[in-house]
Formats: sequence, structure tokens, C-alpha cells
Amino acid sequence: MGRIFALGVLGTLACAQVAPAHTFAEDRFGVQANGSITGTITTGAKGAAPVRVTIDQNICGNELPDEAIVVDAQGHLANAAVILTGVKRPAGGDTVVTNEKCRFGPRVQLARPKGNIRTTSKDPILHTTQAQEENGRSIFNVALPMPGLNITKPIGAAGTLRLSCNTHPWMRGWIIVTDDAAAISGADGKFTIDNVPPGTYELRVWHEALKGAPQKVTVVAGKPTDVSFALR
Repeated sequence: MGRIFALGVLGTLACAQVAPAHTFAEDRFGVQANGSITGTITTGAKGAAPVRVTIDQNICGNELPDEAIVVDAQGHLANAAVILTGVKRPAGGDTVVTNEKCRFGPRVQLARPKGNIRTTSKDPILHTTQAQEENGRSIFNVALPMPGLNITKPIGAAGTLRLSCNTHPWMRGWIIVTDDAAAISGADGKFTIDNVPPGTYELRVWHEALKGAPQKVTVVAGKPTDVSFALR
């Protein structure tokens, strides 16, 4: 009997030894014990005067806001891209560019390298969507002569694409092509990048008219890391 009891105790101990160990972070936060980065982007720059419309006023209106710098009374800056270098994100669906009331929407958005851009229009007038790389090389230029038409085009490697319309020269849009984790600041200047593994990274900021220095950030499991950028 004593021998059988001893064997049972040894078997229990053996099972306890091979059972997987769990760290505090795993027990509390699960297998994805990651953090996040939140922040606010501000500027002392002011927005420009509205753009005077010289064609298709019946659709576009007589003037449109100049969206190169979209900032509120407290200096919160919209349409800035924040890119977390070294944290990759899987490819998503197509990036959609909409021509509506003679503006590109969204003004700034993200896309994955080797992905697709789908461009469409809601306006009953002729628009074109031309995408150019930073060196000025055009990767596509398509005509949208009627609302509801959808045209899909491939894009290449990481970089920044500028969108323009040959018919309406004030129209501008931007696509940040990257497979790094990234976010675009909202009207309140805020952004969030979720599900970031713990570690120290470089955080870069892009804006079509303003500049800001990159920052080093350290992300801790299960906690938000707050940063701020002041662009000039």
C-alpha cells in the first residue's frame, strides 16, 4: 500500500512539473499581453483661406475649405499620419478614394504595399484621379465621367502617394503606403495604435504641410503609452 501511495505522489509531482508555467502578464491579459500608443497632435499654424472655385460651381460651390491644414481653435491638428516603425500589420482590403463635392475623401488615409486603390465618384461631372509618387512619377490616372463608376488600380512599394484631379486643380489627397502599424489623427488631433508588443520603437509623424521630429516610445504590456507631437 505504501509503495502504491508513493508512486501516486510521484506521478502527481511529475504532472505538476510538466504543466506549462504562466507569467503574471499571461494570466492577467491573456496571450496578447500587448500595449497601445495614444497621443495628440497640435500645431501653432493656422488654416488657409478658402479656395475659390472656378469651374462646376453648380456642383462644387463657389468656394471650398483649404484642407492642407485642418486645425481647431485649440491647435488640434487633423490628417497627420503617425507611423510605428518595426511593428507590421497584415494586409487589409482595398483603399477607397471617393470624389464628392469636388474633394477627395478621406483627405489622408493608409494603404498596404502591393495592394489596390479603388476610386469612385458621387458627382455628376467629370473627375480624374491621378496618383503620383514622391518623385512625381504617375502610377495611374483614371477618368470618372459619371457617378457610381468604380475603378481599381494596383499600387507598389511603401511611400507617399499624392492624389490630384486634372479637371479641378485644387483637389488634393494623400495615401500613406506602409505595412507598419499607423494611424491618422482625427479632428480632435488624437490618434491610437492598438495591439503593440512591449518594446522600444521609433514613432514618426507625417503631414502634407507641416513637419515634426520622430520620437522614441517604450510600450509596456497591458498599458497605454501617451505621446504628443507639436508640428511646425
